[in-house]
Amino acid sequence: MITDSFDDSTEEIIKVYRNENAERVDACILTFSHTILEFVLDTFNCEKVGDLFSSNGANPVYKFTYKNRKIAVYMSYVGASGCVADIEDTLSIINTDKYIVFGGCGCLNKEIARGKVMVPTAAYRDEGTSYHYAPASDYIEIKNSDTVAEFLRSVGLPYIQGKTWTTDAVHRETRGNFEKRKAEGCISVEMECAAVQAMCDFRDLNAYFFFTSGDLLDSPEWDERKKQGQLKDTQHDTGHFDIALELAVYVAALP
Repeated sequence: MITDSFDDSTEEIIKVYRNENAERVDACILTFSHTILEFVLDTFNCEKVGDLFSSNGANPVYKFTYKNRKIAVYMSYVGASGCVADIEDTLSIINTDKYIVFGGCGCLNKEIARGKVMVPTAAYRDEGTSYHYAPASDYIEIKNSDTVAEFLRSVGLPYIQGKTWTTDAVHRETRGNFEKRKAEGCISVEMECAAVQAMCDFRDLNAYFFFTSGDLLDSPEWDERKKQGQLKDTQHDTGHFDIALELAVYVAALP
């Protein structure tokens, strides 16, 4: 069974390569949005430092300097397994233990306004990847939730903390499972958080998550809550990268 998949007593067949001579950066920001990555490349003096390779082709990793901090950035695959593998593969290209993970999410509570910043406190493990990095459990604690919340307080940005539901099956978010997760206190649904946290715990890395509320599940029918072509208050809103960038500077100063 998948719940028996965690094995920390035998060797990995395909090992993660940690390059001690890799480019040292203060933090790495990963985005799921091609629009945001294009904005970053147009706005900052970015230098390519390496590529993440898969059968889909090369995925560049860039670095730039902001407020005297070296920041890496790349566009991650969507979904738990691809996102986790990308972070592990960056360890051969850059040297950091701080990863900023942000993007849009589905909202499980109609009282939460569209575009509101949501900070996960724990993630329901409705995916497969996390079970290879941590013993089986329903939820995994998000270690740096309070750090992200403190940052948002310090800059005066409104936010809400709560549990998130991480699922692989975007088209199998059934009404029954939605009701269960909402009853347990989940306020968001997304595809990566539980797996990334489990991997970071296993690899001794730090992930700092925030989401922005998007489509609404807490309604009689699915509500996309955006107009065609809309960018503001969506996962492609470049203002959310500004938050991620300031968060990167904030956590870079932490011990």
